[in-house]
Amino acid sequence: MTDFKEISDCPITRTLSFIGGRWKTIILYIIADRTFRFGEISARIPAISRKVLTEQLKELVKDGILNRQKFNETPPRVEYSVTEFGKSLKDVLSEMEKWGFELEKHTLK
Repeated sequence: MTDFKEISDCPITRTLSFIGGRWKTIILYIIADRTFRFGEISARIPAISRKVLTEQLKELVKDGILNRQKFNETPPRVEYSVTEFGKSLKDVLSEMEKWGFELEKHTLK
């Protein structure tokens, strides 16, 4: 195990600063393979409030993980998709999914 002088030196902490929290990984898991509109994301995660979803999407866009494309239409239309940088998280999320399935098996014993 590596020693770290500062907690910010830890690569896991650095990664979690981008995708940590209750909702970001779920949002990324849902959006991973195609473009979604806000309402579609909201419908797939009914437990998240629209306010929190908006905040999480803004952070993911700011961090370069998601694209936000606004269309000049009435009514307004906004679509979200994963950036090339965000796609680099696919293996991380896949491993988290696998571990989650193993955890489920382990805890059901």
